[in-house]
Amino acid sequence: RGPAGRGMAAAAFERRVLRRAAEHHYLRVRLELPDGGARPNAAQFKQLVVTALRELHGEVGAALPVDVLTYEEKTLSAILRVISSGLVKLWSALTLLGFYQNRRCAFRVLQTSPFLLALSGNSRELVLD
Repeated sequence: RGPAGRGMAAAAFERRVLRRAAEHHYLRVRLELPDGGARPNAAQFKQLVVTALRELHGEVGAALPVDVLTYEEKTLSAILRVISSGLVKLWSALTLLGFYQNRRCAFRVLQTSPFLLALSGNSRELVLD
């Protein structure tokens, strides 16, 4: 008889963790434009995202479902939602976009997460009284 054979069976615990891939990913982005020009409104911003996808990935890329959840025209910042399988396509398209209305521009991806709540606050921008 082994150690478990003394009349008591060894307790067997099995831990099961079910991980389901996140359906969406969220990106906090900022558009950088030179000073002194027109700033895109929410509709123009969304069109710029679609244009970036089309330029890099063609019509298939332009059909990728991307939602602009928030957009702040003052800071040119937005939170985008994309299906997780399209994250790399969206990120690469935004990174490689170089022009808006014949002006140089750049998208900066500031944060990304499968959880929207993770983008709701940034501890680096926290102001304590």
